[in-house]
Amino acid sequence: MQDMKTVQLKVPEEVQNVFATLHTAGFEAYLVGGCVRDLILDREPKDWDITTNAKPEQIQSLFEETFYENAYGTVGVVTKSENPRLKVIEVTPYRVEGKYSNARHPDEVRFSENLSEDLKRRDFTINALAYDPVQAKLIDEHGGKEDLAAKRVKTVGNPHERFEEDALRMLRAVRIAAELDFVIEAHTAEGIAAQARQLEKISRERVRDELVRILESDRPMQAIYVAQKLGLVKYVISELEEGIGCAQNQAHSFDVFEHLMRSLQHAADKKWPLDVRLAALLHDVGKPATRVWSDEKKDWTFHGHDVVSARMAKRILANLKFPKETIDKVATLVRTHMFFSDPEVVTLSAVRRVIARVGKENINDLLNLRVCDRIGTGRPKAHPFRLRKYMSMVDEAMRDAVSVGMLKIDGSKMIKFGEKPGPRIGWILHALLEEVLDEPQKNTEEYLEERAAELMKFDDAELRKLGEAGKDRREEEDEAAIQKLREKHHVS
Repeated sequence: MQDMKTVQLKVPEEVQNVFATLHTAGFEAYLVGGCVRDLILDREPKDWDITTNAKPEQIQSLFEETFYENAYGTVGVVTKSENPRLKVIEVTPYRVEGKYSNARHPDEVRFSENLSEDLKRRDFTINALAYDPVQAKLIDEHGGKEDLAAKRVKTVGNPHERFEEDALRMLRAVRIAAELDFVIEAHTAEGIAAQARQLEKISRERVRDELVRILESDRPMQAIYVAQKLGLVKYVISELEEGIGCAQNQAHSFDVFEHLMRSLQHAADKKWPLDVRLAALLHDVGKPATRVWSDEKKDWTFHGHDVVSARMAKRILANLKFPKETIDKVATLVRTHMFFSDPEVVTLSAVRRVIARVGKENINDLLNLRVCDRIGTGRPKAHPFRLRKYMSMVDEAMRDAVSVGMLKIDGSKMIKFGEKPGPRIGWILHALLEEVLDEPQKNTEEYLEERAAELMKFDDAELRKLGEAGKDRREEEDEAAIQKLREKHHVS
């Protein structure tokens, strides 16, 4: 073995216990892969992988609760940990893999007695480090520690062979570089460029999972630029490349591709969720298909690009096997991202229609997408006055204070109870609102139906007096609340 050093790495008790059990039974065992890399970089590992010279049945015999449901020998050891990352520790025998005939999976997997043979089959040097926490020994046979120090992603051995074995490794190299802020080593990059088309052979689910991790990294723009340069983007979301060199109108400083990248990066900078990042990535993907020169404006126009982009987003995400819920939400955000208009003209009812279209639970994501879109144009200010004013109108439309339309009773219910259509119904509703303004907990079907039945017995004069008092009260409440909201958004 080329390099074996004593290193103290912090390993959780649950993992230590698995090691102790294997060692006590006379087996070798090492932490291996991304968890060792992350420990050295002082990052919290997402999962814990152990490799050993024990066979699957021997591993299972040593632990109280395990499961073994795969062709690769991996045994899941279930711990009593409350931490989901430590609930299952994966233990896999040393392996030697046969020929890969489909660039996806080995044709044959054989167990080995030799750690070195197992490490040789790993994808990248920084994932080919092995660590024994019992002896505090770090084994590095492929220069992984040196590559960690140099912040580079490099294949174990010949990059062409590694990518022929599993083409997804090419996209994984881009993802790891994005997550760690590393660069891809020159020969490894050359291998990716030469083998990029092999990515077509990979299932869309596996491609999607790597894409999601790229988008959820801190540097998705950097990653997608690298992927595009190396020829991978056309096998992930080919439609994105149509935006390269597609100039926009004078409101934009960048072509469509760079605009989408910058919009996506802003979503990542703000730590916004995956749905917003996907929408930022795809919100203008239909622009190249809708670009038309206007002699009148002496500029490019993109009429209907929001509709076309939404359709394309739906197709792209369905192709990548995203869940229907994600597809529908992202397509809705993309379809509605052009909601912004002059806040001096737009009405609260129009804002309510937007909220109804995207759902109250998604309106903040839509506003955040609008911010991403703006930053992506090259404008430095994320929240100009017009957008702040629109945000205040959204707040107004979503206030907790109840409007007549939000009462748990309506005119049709009162007609059913025997009240005739006419102004009395409006007076009753406003009288009920008066009560609910003071005591919001009264906004229940049971209370309001009972109280409405009582009010229906009042004569017109008395009922009108109650109803108009409630309406006046509502207008006062509205004015005070709206002033506070405008102050909050600095638009008073």
